Amino acid sequence: MKFKWISNNHSEETTPPKIEGLTLPPILHRLLHTRGISDFEAAKAFFRPDLSDLHPPLSMNQMDLAIERITKGLDQGETFMIYGDYDVDGTTSVALVYSYLCKKTSKISAYIPDRYTEGYGLSFAGIDEAKKRGATLMIVLDCGTKAIEKVDYAVGLGIDIIICDHHRPGTQLPNSVALLNPKREDNLYPDTNLSACGIGFKLIQGLEENLGGDVTNLSEYLDLVAVSIASDIVPVLGENRVLATFGLKQINHSPRNAFNQLLGEREMDATLTDLVFKIGPKINAAGRIEHGMRAVEFLLSDSPEDSIELLKNIQENNETRRDLDAKITKEALLLAEEQNNRMSTVVYSPNWHKGVVGIVASRLIESHYKPTIVLTQSGAVIAGSARSVFGFDIHDALENCSEYLSQFGGHMYAAGMTLEAKNLELFSSAFEKEVQKTLPEELKTPALHIDAELTLDQLTPKFYRVLSQFEPFGPENMKPLFCSRDLQLLSPKKVGGDKSHLKAYAHCPSSQITLDVIGFGLAKKFDKIGTRTQVDLVYHLEINAFRGDRKLQLVLKDLVSSKESK
Repeated sequence: MKFKWISNNHSEETTPPKIEGLTLPPILHRLLHTRGISDFEAAKAFFRPDLSDLHPPLSMNQMDLAIERITKGLDQGETFMIYGDYDVDGTTSVALVYSYLCKKTSKISAYIPDRYTEGYGLSFAGIDEAKKRGATLMIVLDCGTKAIEKVDYAVGLGIDIIICDHHRPGTQLPNSVALLNPKREDNLYPDTNLSACGIGFKLIQGLEENLGGDVTNLSEYLDLVAVSIASDIVPVLGENRVLATFGLKQINHSPRNAFNQLLGEREMDATLTDLVFKIGPKINAAGRIEHGMRAVEFLLSDSPEDSIELLKNIQENNETRRDLDAKITKEALLLAEEQNNRMSTVVYSPNWHKGVVGIVASRLIESHYKPTIVLTQSGAVIAGSARSVFGFDIHDALENCSEYLSQFGGHMYAAGMTLEAKNLELFSSAFEKEVQKTLPEELKTPALHIDAELTLDQLTPKFYRVLSQFEPFGPENMKPLFCSRDLQLLSPKKVGGDKSHLKAYAHCPSSQITLDVIGFGLAKKFDKIGTRTQVDLVYHLEINAFRGDRKLQLVLKDLVSSKESK
């Protein structure tokens, strides 16, 4: 894929002022300003997050009602069901709230809906099961905001509902005891970007404080929150930054059995990126291929001995997911090629596996950079997932085509939907017209936003040490991108099983400085440039640790010949 390079270099007139009290290189002051940090106190909170920075749980709409109802249920010995979606955010949410409340009552169970027989969200079958188990209170996580009829059904059966969700509400709110959702229109909570697991954590924080404890008693649950933040791609600023920081500390210093096994032996502390690639897909695979309850059971497993079979099952599901992903992506790419004249991609096959259509949509965007929807048959209806390009709100686009949809929901960059077969062509056409109307020209090409152009002699260990304090990285606090020009790539070689990756040394002829380089998926691109050509590189700066040896490394995102870029 060809990227547009956008440089954020400032002239002297536009360079933000230094933050008083901080002795940092100018580029690091600039990085702070781009994150909305312009004074010493804000910088202190950014570099030194503390659990005391978390907002009071009672400042969230209806939190008082939720705490009152749960406390009543505990006092009166009621039966609870903890219900959540089958993805990472949902299963970590269920594991968190269940494991906290099971210390207060034995009359509690967990439930994840079956992706294939019940579909997304709160289900009639799940409510019936709650009734069968004798539950009079359901805590519903990562879904439920739009489940108007289903909440009414539960209430009719004598079951109260508390919802912890972060999906956008519709025009009507459910008849629940409490809807804890910072995206509701009347929201008073200062941070609207929490994951569902983060909202579940605010719930148990409120319960703990109501019992006379404080948030420091809840450290053991923060690892689950960190995994949800990483996997659900929520902004890593504000409260999420605090939760992610302390969640990573928990994972790195006192990991639960499941995460310890998934991360394996490592020479450096885990980062949010490690959680995205080493934990998230495997936890997700359970709900995609078999059943999300396997993920919850694994997350709650107490010892390596207890979890051997669960881990084996998780890994087998992940292998199946990979195989399906590869096969369906290949088929979907052929269909996408036929739509090159469109500004969106909408592909459908009745034979695709419902559990991987979201992954396939993301894969298609890597080669066809357009808002993308992948659909398949699911029982009597068509179901699918949507993924967006940077800056385009796909939830809004779906809302404007909702007359052809039976159900939809999600976020700016990812959503799910169901529709009747008779509406497939009408929906595809309406979605294309909506994208044509609302997708700006500047969002049609993937861009690399370069934070600064640096020379290799500026990339010192001291510079990296300060830069590393910007972690944890994620949306709205992305790992900084740098550019260096007129370099030579020495000793290039192709690595990886398919030889698609590039390994080399970046050398600056003027300063005679040389640094390690790795470029994932960039071997073919380098072949087109040739070995004798000077190059311009766009990269992240990382530490590569191997057998105790730690070196600065440029992780390439793109490269072009220096002549081409001038």
